[in-house]
Amino acid sequence: MNTIKDIARISGYSIGTVSRVINNRADVSEEAREKINEIIRECNYQPNSNARKLKQVTSSEISIIVRGNKNLFFQSILEEIQIRLRGYDENINVHFIGETDNEVETAVRISAYVKPKGIIFLGGYTDTIRKDFFRIALPSVLVTVGAQDMGFDNLSSFTTDYHDAGRCAVSKFVAKGHTRIGMIGGYLSGYSKEVKNSKIVGAVEELAKNGISFDFDRDYEPCFYSAESGYKAAEKLMSRSPDLTAIFAISDSIAFGAIRALKDIGLRVPEEVSVIGFDGLTMAKYSVPRLSTIQQDTAMLAKKSVDDLLMRISYGGPAVHELIPYEYIEGESVGPSRKI
Repeated sequence: MNTIKDIARISGYSIGTVSRVINNRADVSEEAREKINEIIRECNYQPNSNARKLKQVTSSEISIIVRGNKNLFFQSILEEIQIRLRGYDENINVHFIGETDNEVETAVRISAYVKPKGIIFLGGYTDTIRKDFFRIALPSVLVTVGAQDMGFDNLSSFTTDYHDAGRCAVSKFVAKGHTRIGMIGGYLSGYSKEVKNSKIVGAVEELAKNGISFDFDRDYEPCFYSAESGYKAAEKLMSRSPDLTAIFAISDSIAFGAIRALKDIGLRVPEEVSVIGFDGLTMAKYSVPRLSTIQQDTAMLAKKSVDDLLMRISYGGPAVHELIPYEYIEGESVGPSRKI
């Protein structure tokens, strides 16, 4: 049986455009409408009636639950998601929660009083989702956290290959002769545990591959995803391990705070301490020094997430899980290791 994805692939148009044709929306060119309708007839495509019935008993809103309100990367991807949803004339309701709040409890409350037709989780605590998500029956997408091993048929996930990216960051330090490398990131227990660990585990594996030891108690400092928290974490880390010559910050926001802290305690970046961030925020190009960072593809994460959710809302289908490629952006914050 052909699916909406098949119609999109054969026609050469996006899933969103095919959806608008099927739903007889006006915002489609006549050329596209004719071609897509012709392929629909040739393939004898029939929309999923069960999904249409579900759509009729829910509201027209899509809810987005965002973990934390200081994470600049989440703000960036949220903007991309909103632009895409509005392009499909979708109603949106954004709910910000604290960095230690329970996103599933929030989703349950939203489902009870708003009755959205779908939910996008931007960030999430994997232990909570794995344990409690069975309470959510709506089509949902988890963005920046992988859910492929959770077994929920209604929960797709799109995320960067954090494990490989963590290895990449450390390899850039090693190539410059660094052997005393510290890390600043999220708390090792609590929210987003698996996302955080994927970056860190990859980084630690790359250190071990190069014969470099890493002591969590000595070389790791936890913090929230903000410049202020990154500043405080860098101060603590360097006071405890002053021989560090490089710091891997698991978000650009954290890296911005860390660079300021290093300057305030009299250490030059990158002459004395090199720094690599994570996310690829636009602001990284304008920091002093220009930040070297692992760039996540916010546009692709948003596109994949929105297209998948809208398709499953309208036509059903299984959950999809995909890793989105990243890119290392070389700035000015990484230099040769100083002599210890």
